[in-house]
Amino acid sequence: MTDQRRSLGAITFGLVGFLFLVELTSGILQGFYVPLISDLVVHLHIRDADFNWFEAAQLLLSALVVPVLAKLGDMFGHKRILLVSTVLTAGASWWLAFAGDFTTFLIAWALQGFYVVWLPLEVALIFDRGRRTSSGASQTRRAAGFLVVALELGAIIGALGSSLVFGALGENVTLTLFVPAIAVTLVFFAIFFGVPESEPVPGRKLDAGGFVILTIGLLLITSGLTFLRINGPGTWWVWAFIVAGVLVFIPFAKYEKRQPDPAIDLKVLAQPTMWPVQLTAGLFGIAVLGAQAPLSTYAGTDPSVVGYGLGLSTGMRSILIGVYLVSMIVGAVLFPLLSKRTSPRIALIVAAFFVAAGYLLFLPFHDTTPQVLTNMVIAGIGSGALVAALPAAAAAAAPRGQTGIAAGLTNTTKTIGGSFASAVFGIVLAAGVISAAGTAASLSGYMTVWIICGAGALLAAILLFFVPKLAFADAAPTLPEPQ
Repeated sequence: MTDQRRSLGAITFGLVGFLFLVELTSGILQGFYVPLISDLVVHLHIRDADFNWFEAAQLLLSALVVPVLAKLGDMFGHKRILLVSTVLTAGASWWLAFAGDFTTFLIAWALQGFYVVWLPLEVALIFDRGRRTSSGASQTRRAAGFLVVALELGAIIGALGSSLVFGALGENVTLTLFVPAIAVTLVFFAIFFGVPESEPVPGRKLDAGGFVILTIGLLLITSGLTFLRINGPGTWWVWAFIVAGVLVFIPFAKYEKRQPDPAIDLKVLAQPTMWPVQLTAGLFGIAVLGAQAPLSTYAGTDPSVVGYGLGLSTGMRSILIGVYLVSMIVGAVLFPLLSKRTSPRIALIVAAFFVAAGYLLFLPFHDTTPQVLTNMVIAGIGSGALVAALPAAAAAAAPRGQTGIAAGLTNTTKTIGGSFASAVFGIVLAAGVISAAGTAASLSGYMTVWIICGAGALLAAILLFFVPKLAFADAAPTLPEPQ
């Protein structure tokens, strides 16, 4: 039994090593394009505001495809679907390099969003290997922490490297965009040769009807939130989209209860080990996806003009973001250690409180760079822990054959939370624009953003108290079967 566990541990270590490369590439994709946005706007002959459509399209696609691909991973093998999503991401990345107009770039940018399913599939792969031992849950937490380290490290490399590559290649946009495309192409072979396949449960069927209804609901909600940000709260049909999307989940629930193999098992979702995790992911998405742009604009606001802000240059803002990413790495590494000393449930609660504290501290402390940096580090430690912990916790709480969809749903709910925050924050900050300052939002607008982020994380911490005390822990060792 001991030799068998050592063998499985070695396989898991090798698996995590190759998946580290996958998440490193994911981070590069997320960081590489950001410093090039101004150059891409010029290259495509569009306005700065038009770039928001690219982000909206990719968020929309990720919300729609992650549940389906995660479920297919449970059915046919997580490695197989990881390879499929990598091929689609690579194709879109190459397309981006050659896209020369708004429409083609928009389509390619959206399709590149298939990479968002990588982390849920990786967590499911790791948990499938660890399930055969009594330490599967803790192995998954440790591995997920290392994957988030790779993700944030890749984001730092991508953000710092893209400008250097752009300059070295004579500011040629097409050649510069070859770099992420090459990285995704190479990581396909790392998965193909280095990652073992999971063991799907035989006899599964795809609930096509359920996924169609789910897609319609998500499409209406995320589209409504996108147009809410663009058209404003005074547009009645925007609210009609959102309400219609919410109402779709009523027939969805009735339909799913009649299915022998539902798209989303609502009985599993209703368990006290699952629903707080999924709601936490949505509330966490408000801060981790919605607050970064307001923080960046606040850091760049000139205090000599409006009386608040930090007045930092682009380079200094990049350093600020870099420190935040490093703090996320620290959080991802510390989470499994804290889980081992206390319990996974306590570690999740502590992480959520860190995010809440970081944003609520902005209310009294936002006047100087050290104050803002301290707040971001506190929030970043909690955020890094939650990015790693939530899919791992969902996988640990799911029955065999549903780890992929459970981990994937944390990504979907996080995306919806981020879309909600992006829409609301855009309205709040636009409503308080100070005419004398040109485009600067009011301090009360930024205060509102920080309150929403902090309150959302605080509510998540409270919800996690409803999780059973021993949830997500390793299973008790079982005696070997008699030979």
